[in-house]
Amino acid sequence: QVQLVESGGGLVQAGGSLRLSCAASGSVSSITDMGWYRQAPGKQRELVATITSGGSTNYADSMKGRFTISRDNAKNTVYLQMNSLKPEDSAVYYCKVDRSLRERLPSGFWRTETYHTWGQGTQVTVSS
Repeated sequence: QVQLVESGGGLVQAGGSLRLSCAASGSVSSITDMGWYRQAPGKQRELVATITSGGSTNYADSMKGRFTISRDNAKNTVYLQMNSLKPEDSAVYYCKVDRSLRERLPSGFWRTETYHTWGQGTQVTVSS
């Protein structure tokens, strides 16, 4: 119901910067939280940063002070500004979007359920 298109990855030298973008389309009215995760070869996927619909942000400790997450609700887009990049930042970066939907159960009761949608990932490579 929601499609994500990521862009902005590439090759950069250590100390350089990149800006990732993730644009959502489809059922965007129910979007709540948005975030970025990354996964390096042979490693588990890890949290980079998240941002709520109200603009509250959360960062992994290793990214604080270097990465900045932001969103443009009018464009249904979340961004990740990455500065002072290090070789250990090299990974595939994935966008994640959460949608909160109110559903009526067969019992007749209502509930709010969160659905997660992942982007296809964009490669970030930081050279020494």
